[in-house]
Amino acid sequence: MLDKLQAIEDKYVGLEKLISDPEIMADMSEWQRYTKAHSRLSVIVTKFREYKIVRQGMDEAREMLKDKPDEDFREMVEAELSDLKEQCTRLEEELKVLLLPRDPNDEKNVIVEIRGGAGGDEAALFAGELFRMYTRYAESRGWKTEVLDSSPTDIGGFKEVVFVIEGDGAFSRLKYESGVHRVQRVPATEASGRIHTSTVTVAVLPEAEEVDIELNPGDLRIDTYCASGAGGQHVNKTESAVRITHLPTGVVVQCQDEKSQLKNREQATRVLRAKVLELAQASQKAEVAESRKSQVGTGDRSERIRTYNFPQGRVSDHRIGLTIHRLEYFMNGDLDEMIVALSNAAESDRLKQVE
Repeated sequence: MLDKLQAIEDKYVGLEKLISDPEIMADMSEWQRYTKAHSRLSVIVTKFREYKIVRQGMDEAREMLKDKPDEDFREMVEAELSDLKEQCTRLEEELKVLLLPRDPNDEKNVIVEIRGGAGGDEAALFAGELFRMYTRYAESRGWKTEVLDSSPTDIGGFKEVVFVIEGDGAFSRLKYESGVHRVQRVPATEASGRIHTSTVTVAVLPEAEEVDIELNPGDLRIDTYCASGAGGQHVNKTESAVRITHLPTGVVVQCQDEKSQLKNREQATRVLRAKVLELAQASQKAEVAESRKSQVGTGDRSERIRTYNFPQGRVSDHRIGLTIHRLEYFMNGDLDEMIVALSNAAESDRLKQVE
């Protein structure tokens, strides 16, 4: 591990020289490429340098003990050495995590699909509340949200809603949200006060760029139709809505939220590219998958990953056994405790697989 870390630090130092080179700075695209690479390595290099200082302190403390100092001084040095050993162990674990291969999608924007499942109108209402939850979380991080397609219901929910979240590290923070979300509560329309259980499906896809997935125009069937919506919303008399079918995979996407057919086509293409990329990556992962599942699940949409229990004011994630008794705050976008716990569990499992 130390050799690998030293090689990373050497590369970091080399990049520092390059980004301060006037010739490199004259070529903005090349300078930005080196700057981005330098930035990616800065966290691990900073941690490695801290680790080396701690190791040096341990060596110096051991040298002091070899001189057989008086009892008071020896106790002080031994206490310092013990503290340094704890720091060293902690830093070694942190460095192991930092050395794990990064998910190439982590820094990408995400396309989120939320669909009401079992439960009819109540499921559609909860789909709308999850949409609000994720948009509030995005706002708290300074990310931009844009709706790509939606099918609103008469009572204020969504049969489905598709939206993009643009921001640094969006996929790394939200990728564990894919799956079936279950809600337990008394619906507003329930006169007897009985608790109902409904489900909503969430899919989080990394937004694919043209360099990731090239869509051959000959592989696409594009249909246009008149947009429609609940209560006459979004209805217009022109064929502005767009449906695109990717013939090789059978993936179908549609978009009708924009009044312009061209804009709807652009939005639908964004979603299609993300879905085709997801299929391609799923196929690759299946070929090299380990025999056992990840601790935080596979992200399969059929999995029930979380339960929101309103009568008890709690939200429980079934993959890691975490329950948070602050449901109101959670639904208002306070997701960090859950997201950090899921990320830590995933990293812990990855470490077990490589050890």
